[in-house]
Amino acid sequence: MTSLEKSASPEVLDGKIPVENTMNEVETSGRAQTWFRKVFLGVELRGIERVMPEDRQSKGVINNLLMWWSVNCVLTTIPIGTLGPAIFGMGLRDTILSIIGFTILGCFTTAFCATLGPKLGLRQMVISRFSFGWWGAVVLSLLNIITQIGFSVIAVILGGQTLVYVCGSNLPLSVAIIIVSVMTLLICFFGYDLVHKWERYAWILISIIMCILYGTGHKYYSWTPSTSSGADLAGSVLSFGGVVFGSVIGWAPIAADYNVMLPEDTNAWKVFGLTFLGLFIPLVFVETLGALYGAALINNPAWNAIYEDGNAGLGSVLGESLSSLGGFGKFLVFILALSVVSNNVPNTYSAALSIQTLGKPFQRIPRFIWTVLVAVIYTVAGVAGKSRLSEILNNFLSILSYWTTPFVIVLALEHFVFRRRNGYNVDDYNDRSKLPLGLAGGLAFIIGVVGAVLGMNQTWYVGPVGKLTGTYGGDLGFEMAIGFTTVSFLVLRHFELKYSGREQLREYPSPNYI
Repeated sequence: MTSLEKSASPEVLDGKIPVENTMNEVETSGRAQTWFRKVFLGVELRGIERVMPEDRQSKGVINNLLMWWSVNCVLTTIPIGTLGPAIFGMGLRDTILSIIGFTILGCFTTAFCATLGPKLGLRQMVISRFSFGWWGAVVLSLLNIITQIGFSVIAVILGGQTLVYVCGSNLPLSVAIIIVSVMTLLICFFGYDLVHKWERYAWILISIIMCILYGTGHKYYSWTPSTSSGADLAGSVLSFGGVVFGSVIGWAPIAADYNVMLPEDTNAWKVFGLTFLGLFIPLVFVETLGALYGAALINNPAWNAIYEDGNAGLGSVLGESLSSLGGFGKFLVFILALSVVSNNVPNTYSAALSIQTLGKPFQRIPRFIWTVLVAVIYTVAGVAGKSRLSEILNNFLSILSYWTTPFVIVLALEHFVFRRRNGYNVDDYNDRSKLPLGLAGGLAFIIGVVGAVLGMNQTWYVGPVGKLTGTYGGDLGFEMAIGFTTVSFLVLRHFELKYSGREQLREYPSPNYI
């Protein structure tokens, strides 16, 4: 049997051969496979199939910290902090304390999800099949695709606005958005290894630029107190906290995607700790910078006018701050604009994997083709929404936590409560008949979303619980989702295991339990 014939065999389709011979379960002829390899030299052909322990690469777990640092120490993170003073009327002290507290909560969720990658060798949305069943995972994958595209829209708009500041009126914003999208696509197209190589070093220069920005804007910082107090201030903190929490937990549905090549016996606490720090340090560092600039907008009418300009935005404000450095300052703004690529890479890569999780017909199309489609979608959306960045950011990040919170809670309860002794039979990941029905996970998810709706506080809808805090209400969406999901899943999963007769958590050897 030739190597090409082997690559079309069932063993290949189960991911049981080295990465370079895996074809994403694409049912193509040997000639077609040869064409793929020649034309797309160096492109990752693996999709969502399990990475077997013998195929793992011995990469240092420290890459976890560096990757998430690069992903979050970017231009895209700064506007989140500005929302505290600029939109919610919060003083710097209250804004920074909220950033720290809600970031810690979000980091716990994403760091937990990251630990599942090395142990199971599966992508995050595929892992969800063991909690939500086949069809539940399909629904979650659709939500995740929308989420990652939403993140990407924010990234390309902000990066494009900043490029326009550097290049002037000669560069239309629409063209700048396309430039950022193409740069992202070039990295994601080739796959896992190039993604990690880029993120391993991208954080260094951007971290230095962030430090410079702290210094150049210092004369405009305002430590004035919040414009509200008591229950009204509590409402602002809850609403702003929902945005901050959403910006962190938004990585949970893709966290395991970037650990599947780590050895199976990688210490879970190391993965958890380094992921936590890789998220927490840059998020607090950069969002605090954003909070300072958000307060500066109040004291600097010229900056505020630039900020309100739909074709300029925050990127131009940062450019004005660095203008005192002359040509070097413009160079720094240019590099800062391109930093959004680091943030956008995992969005694009994981959205393509989520498309493959929709079903076997989608698996037959290679990941890199879906990557191109995702990039086209968010580029078009970015061009269409280029003048409404602040509105998109505020609404999107708040709503994001309404579905990701129930998702993570179900995943964690399934892992720590129901699979504590039995572990996972990872060979069942692509067999619909051996996966749980997912009724418990699906119903608990819906109940959790209902809880989020009751507690939400958005411009277009305020839930009955969300109205209770202060004059303008406070967003308790994700907090309500936690409580509703936890109680309902613990009860429903017990009955599902007892009466469904579908999947009884048989006594598997459980080396994959963390």
